[in-house]
Amino acid sequence: MFSTILLLLGAAVIYFVFNIVSGLRANITAAKRSGFPYFVVPISPWNRIGQIFHKFWSRLFRLLPRKYWEDIEPILNPNWQYAENHKIFAKLGDTFLVVSPGRIICFTENAEAIHQITSKREAFPKPTKSYAILAQYGQNVVTLEGAAWRMHRKITSASFNERNAALVFRECISQTQGLINIWLGSDGLGNKTFKTLEHDTASLMLNIIANIGFGLKILWPGQEFPPDADPRLTKYGTHEPPPGHTLSFVEALARTLKYLILLLIAPKWILKIIPNEHAKQALEAEANFLGYMNEFLQEKIEDVQKGNNAEQGLDIMGSLVRTSYGDVPANGSTKKGTSVARLSDSEIIGNAFVNIVAGHETTANVLHFTLAYLASSPASQRRLQRDIDNLLGNTDAETWDYDACLNPLLGSMVGAVINETLRLLPPVVDIPKMVTPAQDQSITIQGVGHVLPRDSSIGVVVAAAQRSPRYWPTKPSKVTSAETDINDFVPERWFQTDSTKGSSTAVENGDTEDFGGYTGSDTSAQLYRPPRGSFIPFSDGARACLGRRVAIVELVSALAVIFQKYSIELAVDEWASDEKVANMSQYEKASLYKLAQEKSRDTVKEARSYITLKLHGDKYIPVRLVKRGSERFVNCIDS
Repeated sequence: MFSTILLLLGAAVIYFVFNIVSGLRANITAAKRSGFPYFVVPISPWNRIGQIFHKFWSRLFRLLPRKYWEDIEPILNPNWQYAENHKIFAKLGDTFLVVSPGRIICFTENAEAIHQITSKREAFPKPTKSYAILAQYGQNVVTLEGAAWRMHRKITSASFNERNAALVFRECISQTQGLINIWLGSDGLGNKTFKTLEHDTASLMLNIIANIGFGLKILWPGQEFPPDADPRLTKYGTHEPPPGHTLSFVEALARTLKYLILLLIAPKWILKIIPNEHAKQALEAEANFLGYMNEFLQEKIEDVQKGNNAEQGLDIMGSLVRTSYGDVPANGSTKKGTSVARLSDSEIIGNAFVNIVAGHETTANVLHFTLAYLASSPASQRRLQRDIDNLLGNTDAETWDYDACLNPLLGSMVGAVINETLRLLPPVVDIPKMVTPAQDQSITIQGVGHVLPRDSSIGVVVAAAQRSPRYWPTKPSKVTSAETDINDFVPERWFQTDSTKGSSTAVENGDTEDFGGYTGSDTSAQLYRPPRGSFIPFSDGARACLGRRVAIVELVSALAVIFQKYSIELAVDEWASDEKVANMSQYEKASLYKLAQEKSRDTVKEARSYITLKLHGDKYIPVRLVKRGSERFVNCIDS
């Protein structure tokens, strides 16, 4: 009996080893056919278990002779895409393969390759298995492919039009003014140190996304609804929980997003039994959030069935409900002969959920980093304010017209600042794709054909492509000893008019179908136009971010409102008191501010990507909001 068990165990081990060896040999053979450089590793850098235990097994890997691991070792670490960005590609090639026994991954920063990959959705689909956890509240446009994705895309894209973008513009102006009042404090003077603006930019975008997603109006502390306000707004728009809830809507939403990774990965039964306060708060937040989702859904269904379905504002859930219930009477029967594409209730909630996730944290982080960059770059901040002055003067923000203001602002320093932040800190640093399992796929780079093996994975490394000197105007760095300023925040580079470094050619067999949504360029025609594929902060092609136009509108309007009347300065409390600063000479102030600039720039380098790229843990950049004319530093610093 014992010998039989040993025999079976030995056979299992031999079979396991055989599969590993044969899988590795097959993958190496396929990698050689590609014509790209390839590197062999024992465990794929995209293996979930391997990522968790990478520190252990990578140490074992480094016990091999240096030639086997020296070049490829950096990519074994999570978050290497942002930390290493272009540097690793400069060393290994702009497109290379990583081969392990179970998988081949093609990593690329090459704009020509990226353009082809993002333009051929069926040949290079999205690996939906990687997004399965985002479907636990309902299947949605992010988690699907094929015909199901096409239906979800066309239904959800209906809300993302210019009319609704104008409504976002107006709501963002109002919400940003509310945030500024919070920053100014009860005395209205401002000039107080905030340890970080990260939570405030998140709150701002939460308030806006509540309006975009559900047609709600969220108030800032101290604000009140008018007496004749819609009862639903007063029920959900305050910071007090309504009956049936232990948290207000905005608090439930904020906490759910805070604990999102925990809620998506950890089984609920584990969260219920572990004696941990974070687990308890996560479950409470999710329960409240899902309760609100179902309440909103039922209210909007009732509105449609009663005929109260006129479009009012950018209400994504309302739009989805109108599409799926618009010709369904209260008795539930459908009109004879109708064949309208419909979403189930769970799919409506699922799409509303992913739009919140995609539309909230990404834009909040970009705005946070933009404010930090501008505080660290006084000269750029002053030029931004000059452009705002020239375009808007002292006009009341409430009178700004979307059609008259947006494009001029996008073509000014406002647009350049947004683009530069997105270039350096894209919300998603690595866009996963895959080669269709049906057959190998070919791409052409500089006239040379390459074959990507079927069913292999692809990492479109946005953070590297957007820092490749090959695609961007550069000058010697003014803030480091580097030969170029490619890694520096230099929004002025976007006023380079020579956009001939690369060309955007049509891709053979590329997608031509109109899937709905905004199809314009992500950059203004007045600014530098990098080669197609080298600037894709919102991805590109058919699977580009649906809400990218909305995100840009939010950022433009928020920056215009803030910097029309105020400046953002780095706080220097760590080195000097207010009294000490008041007695400093201009030279002393410049020397002091340089310390804050260096620390701010170093902190930004510590950003990490889990769901999106942001600062984590104890990483923060303290700043102050000051009225223009009362600055202590930004008007006397040259760079």
